[in-house]
Amino acid sequence: MTANWVEVTGRGVVSSAGLTVPDFTQTILSGQCLIHDISDVAADIRFTKGAAIRNFDPAAHFDERTLGSLDRFSQFAAVAARDALAEAGLLAGSLPAAGTDPERIAVIVGTANGGGDILMEGYRRLYKENRKPRPLTIPMSMASAPASRIAKELGARGPVFGVSSACASSNHAMITGMMLIRAGLIDVAVVGGTDSCFYESYLQVWDVLRAVSSETCRPFSTGRKGLIIGEGAGILVLERAGRAAARGANVIARLVGGGMSSDAGDLIAPDSSGMARAMRAAVVDAGLEPDAVGYINAHGTGTVANDRAESRAINEVFGGNRDRISVSSTKSIIGHAMGASGAIEAIATLAALETGMIPPTVNFISADPDCDVDATPNEARKRAVNVAMSNSFAFGGLNVSLAFARPDR
Repeated sequence: MTANWVEVTGRGVVSSAGLTVPDFTQTILSGQCLIHDISDVAADIRFTKGAAIRNFDPAAHFDERTLGSLDRFSQFAAVAARDALAEAGLLAGSLPAAGTDPERIAVIVGTANGGGDILMEGYRRLYKENRKPRPLTIPMSMASAPASRIAKELGARGPVFGVSSACASSNHAMITGMMLIRAGLIDVAVVGGTDSCFYESYLQVWDVLRAVSSETCRPFSTGRKGLIIGEGAGILVLERAGRAAARGANVIARLVGGGMSSDAGDLIAPDSSGMARAMRAAVVDAGLEPDAVGYINAHGTGTVANDRAESRAINEVFGGNRDRISVSSTKSIIGHAMGASGAIEAIATLAALETGMIPPTVNFISADPDCDVDATPNEARKRAVNVAMSNSFAFGGLNVSLAFARPDR
């Protein structure tokens, strides 16, 4: 019988917490908060803090001609994918490694925003400089642009497309890759998400929504005032079970199950029942009992409504035993990377499985009685877990939960 899981063989990340997986892992486990002043990016907005990536140099990764065709969100994704494919051992020069059929490689990348930087540049050219936008503005800004770039670099000729479902985009991309492998349509899926978020118009529209904190991000804590905007990319390589061993590659973890649901309700108000359905479906899909899950990397935005709803859903699915399951939100460290958040947080979840350390929820003051979960406040905690879950619950009531397991489970 074919295994129900797929294997994770590669990871790549571009984030404010690090541009490599080792640096990212060290930072999130240290609890170092990467939320800093962003008042130089946009003036006349209520919030002045964010988790922008300040040290990414595109010229170190792309030649000048290539840069002229890539928006920043595609740059993030391509760099993260290169690291993920290198860790998986799937690149031989500029082509897939021997024994990998290019027609059985998929690339699926999620994004919430698309190429906002190039659109912002186009508006500036039109309305401030009386110039035309760049000729490639349309293909550079399309939500499928990062997937196309990765496919070009890899030589992937199977299914290649973008996914856009707000901040559930990454998780939808990952679960789609898993399903394609399970269906026998492909052998390898390069999946994840990317978003660039620090251009003025984007910050302005978040300001009028009044969901961004004026100080910092405090998920599940008293005194929380909203989310903090982040950005970046996370890419995973998924492979059919057994394939990595056959080619002598390392298996980092197993993606053992996934669940999706829709609230079919309010555009922005979260619904705990929809969250619970996604988590419960992931556990069932993995063939597990709820008590097998030892850690949840929560969606954990730091808004009052989201954290209460997610806490309620966790307790509904996993019971109210705070000592049995650890919860944390790495958004307290790196902010909310929008369409990239699920993939970056999946890499944080894999770090917890790999190291036996639970990333902390930082900036924590005290437990909110309405958030009755063990949120791992302020310091990482040593805890060996075999199965962990990563949640993404988006505006529009779009919910995706993924269950990962240690490879030796």
